[in-house]
Amino acid sequence: MSKHPVAAGRRRRWTIGLMLAGAGLGLQSQAAELGSQSSIYTCTDATGRRITSDRPIPECMGTVQRELNPSGGLRRVMPPALTASERARETERQRLEAERKARLEEEKRRNHALVMRYPDQATHDRARQEALDQIDGVTASVRQRLDRLEQQHREIAAELEFYRRDPSRAPAWLDKLEQENTRQRKLQAAYLAEQQRERERMVKAYDDELARLRELWQRTER
Repeated sequence: MSKHPVAAGRRRRWTIGLMLAGAGLGLQSQAAELGSQSSIYTCTDATGRRITSDRPIPECMGTVQRELNPSGGLRRVMPPALTASERARETERQRLEAERKARLEEEKRRNHALVMRYPDQATHDRARQEALDQIDGVTASVRQRLDRLEQQHREIAAELEFYRRDPSRAPAWLDKLEQENTRQRKLQAAYLAEQQRERERMVKAYDDELARLRELWQRTER
C-alpha cells in the first residue's frame, strides 16, 4: 500500500525545517563562542593618543595595554615590553639574585657542616691545639736545622781564619762549603719566618671560626 503524497510531503518539510533550525542553533553557538573568545585592546601611546584594536597594539609596546572582553570587562593588564637595555638590566638583576641565593645556600651548608664537625667548644679547642702542635713541630725542626747551620758557619769561619793573611791558599772546597752554608741559612731563615706567619694566620682563623661557632651554637639552643 503506497503512502499518501500529501502526508509524505508534509513530513519532508518538517524534517528540512528541523535541520535548518539545528544548523541555525549551531551557527549561533559558534558565533557566541567566537564572541566570548575575542578581545579588545586599548591603550594610550607615548603621544597621549588613545588607541583601540582587536589585537595587541604595536604603538603601545612601551606602555601599559588593557585587554577587554567584548562586553568591556577587564581581562588583564599587559605591562610594557622591555627595551634591550631594560632586558639587560633585568637579566643582570636576576643573575645577581641567583648568585645571592646560591651564596646563602652555600653559607647554610657550610654552617651546618661546621656545627656537625664542632658540636662544642671543647672539640674545637682540641682541633686548634692539634693544628698548632703540628706547625710548632715543623718550626722546631727548622730551628734545629738552622742551629746546626749556624754551628757549621762558625766552624767554617774558624777554618778560614787560618787563611786570613793569604786567602788564596784556602782550599776551594772550603770556599764552596761556606757559600752553600750561607745559602742554606738564608733558605731556612725564610722558611722559619713563613712558618711563624702561618701560625699567626692559623690562630686568627681558629679565633674567627670560634666566634662564628658561638653564634651558631646559640641559634641551635633556642
